[in-house]
Amino acid sequence: MDVGDVAQIPPIDFRLTRIEGLAPYRQPILARERVRYVGEPVAVVFASDPYVAEDAAELVATEIEDLPIVLDASTAPGEFEPGHSTEPAIVEKSYGDVAAAFRNAPVVVELDLSVGRHSGVPLETRGAIASYDAARDLLELYGAAKVPHWNRDNIARMLRRSPSSVHLVEGHVGGGFGIRGELYPEDVLVCLAALRLGRPVKWLEDRREHLIAANHSRQQRHKVRAAVDAEGRLLAMDDEFFHDQGGYVRTHAATVPDLAAAMLPGPYRVPTYRAIGRMRLTNKTPCGTYRAPGRFESTFVRERLMDAIAVRLSMDRVEVRRRNLIGKDEMPHRRPLATLGTEIVLDSGDYAGLLDKALAAAKWSDLQDELKRRRAGGECIGAGLALFVEKSGLGPFDGVRVSVDSSGMVEVVTGAASLGQGIETVVAQICADALGVDYRSVRVVHGRTDRIAFGMGAFASRATVMTGEATRRAAAEVRAKAIEVAAELMQQDAGALAVVGGRVVRSGTDGPSITLGEVAKALEPTSKMLGERPPGLSADGWFFSDHMTYPYGVHVAVAKVDRETCGVTVERYILAYDIGRAVNPMLVEGQLAGGFAQGIGGALFEEFLYDDRGEPMSVNFADYLMPTAHEVPALDVLIREDAPSPLNLLGLKGAGEGGVNAVGAAIAAAIDDALGLPGAITQLPVTPQRLREILKLAGT
Repeated sequence: MDVGDVAQIPPIDFRLTRIEGLAPYRQPILARERVRYVGEPVAVVFASDPYVAEDAAELVATEIEDLPIVLDASTAPGEFEPGHSTEPAIVEKSYGDVAAAFRNAPVVVELDLSVGRHSGVPLETRGAIASYDAARDLLELYGAAKVPHWNRDNIARMLRRSPSSVHLVEGHVGGGFGIRGELYPEDVLVCLAALRLGRPVKWLEDRREHLIAANHSRQQRHKVRAAVDAEGRLLAMDDEFFHDQGGYVRTHAATVPDLAAAMLPGPYRVPTYRAIGRMRLTNKTPCGTYRAPGRFESTFVRERLMDAIAVRLSMDRVEVRRRNLIGKDEMPHRRPLATLGTEIVLDSGDYAGLLDKALAAAKWSDLQDELKRRRAGGECIGAGLALFVEKSGLGPFDGVRVSVDSSGMVEVVTGAASLGQGIETVVAQICADALGVDYRSVRVVHGRTDRIAFGMGAFASRATVMTGEATRRAAAEVRAKAIEVAAELMQQDAGALAVVGGRVVRSGTDGPSITLGEVAKALEPTSKMLGERPPGLSADGWFFSDHMTYPYGVHVAVAKVDRETCGVTVERYILAYDIGRAVNPMLVEGQLAGGFAQGIGGALFEEFLYDDRGEPMSVNFADYLMPTAHEVPALDVLIREDAPSPLNLLGLKGAGEGGVNAVGAAIAAAIDDALGLPGAITQLPVTPQRLREILKLAGT
């Protein structure tokens, strides 16, 4: 199958942050006229045996004329195709008179900072199985997790089918991290082949294919400056950055630069603000989101800037942050900015309070004395800290159906997705608590478009907030319905009844009771109890939200530098995080720990590199370095529930991205402190080669 066989299939559309003018930059399922990066699909070979298919693919001959290579997103834009440049979009967020603020500022601090190209590397690579049942005219796709309903609708649109004739079923996957479950060319090609061949088609990528074909992320260069007064208070922040998007604009459209521009102010009071993000195309694998997209980058930039302000004014780095923090009495705090289609309204938070708790957990004052003694003994060791605000609970909706069968088993059907984040456990707990049953009697069904009509999936740390609140509402309605029916069966006042342990009982007594299973049986279609009621002990729960919730945190890192090898060892790490309310603290801690490990990768090891011909140089784990258990220290986690969100009854906020957000910033500050070179780290990852060059330039 080559491009001529798929000419009628449109490019893959955008899922988030659609900006006018981006449509020409979408990726087709097979390259058309130009091949824009190594790893782009140009033809497809099918065989009954994977090894035969691999051998046959080697026989495919392509004639490709060399064109000029673009690898640096900060150079002047060129031509993508006639009439379209390699700068498909400019993202701008601003408020206030920035020029006046800088013109009148006593102090201006400027930095040039870069974050390297890296991405999520799940244990399992991508894969898909598609089958077509001609008798039912039904196309089924197994494998694409994260946003099954959106993927279903877009596969149907691209293949000119009705959504009801396409079913998606997600499997359990070893992490999504933002890059798995998006709609890729391979997913569509597998479905198209199943339709045309009339037999099931399976595709699995190997690790090399994953590293050159799945979404990359992170690569940005920021030219940022801050205007401050003599006491270190921010007057304005101004940032121009270049976002390396790679060869095409995939499903996330402008999401990453949009989030970077919108979330850069973080937890600080910024009276005047401007961020201009230049989205540039290069001859690299296209980019998308990766855990804390735009925030890992912008937190590094912002916290490096705060450290630079402290150095410039000879102030303590903790104090300069404290002076600029938004106060808890200013909550909710509205910023005249928007992202992901929502206005930014920081819903709740005690940023200074969490900073104090994190410093106490780290024994910050004692730590400074200890570091001073160790440096006097010849060690190169230091500590750094970074503060951040996350976003979570993206709407606009989520819905579930809760039902109880005659055995008393409870089923929750949701359009959310499981990406290894523990959504089944969390939803079961929330349902059990609201309904009055043991959580072990709750079965959660997810990732099946044939079981529920609508679903938003799992991304943007949304599932616990949105699906959780929808579950609570549905379970509360089932409980009320059960009590109403039980009151008739038991000839009791409904107001005196409660559901405890899966039984409807009279509150505070050992009197008569009835199980939820018996109530469900009384509501079967053949039951005389049914009357005018609809059959079944079940209810739908819907939750709609126009605003996100905003968890926040503080990271403290202790890092040691080996001056001979220029290797960096993270000796200790403290992570304080306010989640509003933790449904399952163990799962929250696991999410934070996993994100922390990925953050170490982005801070010290992981980077996709290319040679001057655009050939990828990081195509296996010998060249794309990832942290192992040896490089990841024990993590001290402090989970706080000081600022529940007012936007949902449970006060929930998300946990998926707080572990990774500030790791690069905190480790960079710790390395600066270890070297005794303020502002030395301006680029991530801090590899031994880069660190050696820093020491060489510093003459140390």
